Amino acid sequence: MSVRRALISGAVFLIGAALVYFATGLSNAGGVVLKPNDASVVSHGAEVYEQNCASCHGANLEGEEDWQVRDEDGRLRAPPHDATGHTWHHDGELLFRLTKYGPAEVIGDPSYATNMPAYEGILSDDEIIAVLSYIKSTWPPHIRARHDEMEERR
Repeated sequence: MSVRRALISGAVFLIGAALVYFATGLSNAGGVVLKPNDASVVSHGAEVYEQNCASCHGANLEGEEDWQVRDEDGRLRAPPHDATGHTWHHDGELLFRLTKYGPAEVIGDPSYATNMPAYEGILSDDEIIAVLSYIKSTWPPHIRARHDEMEERR
């Protein structure tokens, strides 16, 4: 599969996720509050990340190699959660839903093939928030500031 085709597929996924996100009113939900400045939450999040996420997304949040290119099964590889990826382009509410329910549920397409599991029933809501807080805590100040601005607008 060409890089162009993979990028188009990724863009279609993101547009679908955005449509579901706004159609369900999540942009105003405001229920998820990340705590990247809370050392105990971040520390707990780092532990939960190591146990549940690092095997795919990398010990240093670097993601899989060629993460923007689909694998031999046509699935997107695990993206980085550091500053080189696109995680910080999404607000905490969407990140929470993607983690808890999985991409297929969030975009409303149960046939969407993904390696990303849904963590509902595996991680508590507090653990998911801790992981996302840990991830955000690693971003450089300018990216955290942009993410904070996005959070304030929802």
